[in-house]
This record gives sequence, structure tokens and C-alpha cells, in this order.
Amino acid sequence: MGLDKRLEGKVAVVTGAGRGIGRAIALRLAADGASVVLNSLSESAEKVAAEITAAGGQAIAVRGDVSKSEDVARLIESATAAYGRLDILVNNAGVTRDNLLLRMSEDDWDTVMDTNLKSVYLCCRAAVKPMLKSRAGGRIINLSSIVGLTGNAGQANYAASKAGIIGFTKALAKELASRQVTVNAIAPGFIVTDMTAGLSEEANQALVKRIPLGTLGTPDDVAAVAAFLASDEARYITGQTLTVDGGMTL
Repeated sequence: MGLDKRLEGKVAVVTGAGRGIGRAIALRLAADGASVVLNSLSESAEKVAAEITAAGGQAIAVRGDVSKSEDVARLIESATAAYGRLDILVNNAGVTRDNLLLRMSEDDWDTVMDTNLKSVYLCCRAAVKPMLKSRAGGRIINLSSIVGLTGNAGQANYAASKAGIIGFTKALAKELASRQVTVNAIAPGFIVTDMTAGLSEEANQALVKRIPLGTLGTPDDVAAVAAFLASDEARYITGQTLTVDGGMTL
């Protein structure tokens, strides 16, 4: 587990926590002392929760679809029932359905917007109530993407959803600032996950050439930023989007 336990006594909900960036964030928050409620559509979050408890941390898994309000309500209720409070929400759940616009089906558009953007609205709306009730402030961290800043051919739906998260983050930060709840976004660049593992060596090298630091990022790089934003050290940061991209968007 972590060295400083700077999140001791805090309770965090992480969506899309079964693999990749979500898994890394859940493990890092737990290592820093938080009790973590992990969500995913499959049993993968249960395996991550078991990892955390085996290492001496506190974690439970709640399966559900965060694009559905009833599943979100159950997720947040499970967190407060298990641990009595909610301090940190990390909206990480996301999907891609890539295609050029002329070939993009309405279902491809709706699935990406519902999973990536509507889920952020639903989770924030549900999580803000226990955060405000505790009068202890709170931390909301939304996972965007550099594609939401730069756009990307073949990802009009994904880029729109991730740009929407940035606008949503700014608006909600203004709404909640007086209650000491901060709302920030993280925009990862190209991170080594299951989604990039299928790239050919040639495609991988072409990507690396576009990154000033000369390497792809790791889920732990993103998790470290999430842990910082979740901590008291980030108390005076709100409404911001932190890019974790090796300088790619420079």
C-alpha cells in the first residue's frame, strides 16, 4: 500500500475501474488510504477489489451501467451504505465506436455519448448530494482525452463526448466552488492500455514520433495525477483540465 496515506478516511467511487486507467486509479487511491467503490459492467471490478483487499485496503465492487440512472443511484447508495460518506468521484467509464462520420451509425453516436458523457452527468448529480450533506467538501475528477482538445479523424463521437466533459467540468466547478467541492478533468494522451495494445510496431513508432517525451504514457502516470487532484494538496485547483500526454498537444 501507499507510503503517506494522504487519503486516509476518504471514500472514493471510480467508474470503469475494471481495467486500464480506471484500475490504476482505483489501486492508487486505495494505496493512498481511501476506501474505494469500484464500478464496471463486468466482473472485472470485483477482481480489482479483491486485489485491493488482499493488499490490506478497503474496497467493494458494484456492477452496473453508469449510463442508466437506476444503476448510478445503486452505485452511490452502495458507497454511502458501505462506508457512510462519499468524498471522491472519478468518472472514468468510456467506450469508443470509431468510424468516419458518413459511416457512423446513430447507435455508434448514442452509445459513445451515453457511456462517456451522460454517465458523467448522472454520476455527478447523484454523488453531489452526499458530498454536500457531509459539509466536508469533495473532489470530482472527470476523465476526458486529448482528442477532446484536438479532435481526431474517425472519432467525431468520441471527440464530442470528451470535449463535452471539459465544458461540463468548468460549469460544475463554478456551481460547487462555494461548497468547497472541486471539479477537474484529466486529458490523457496515448496511454499503454488494452486499447493501444493492438497497434502494430509501425503504428506504435509513428505515434511515439509525435510525442516530445518520446514514449507512450502508462495508466500509473494518469493515476498519479488523479491521486493528486483527489488530495488536500489540490484544494485550490478547480475547473481545470490537466493534460497527461508527454507534450503531444504542445
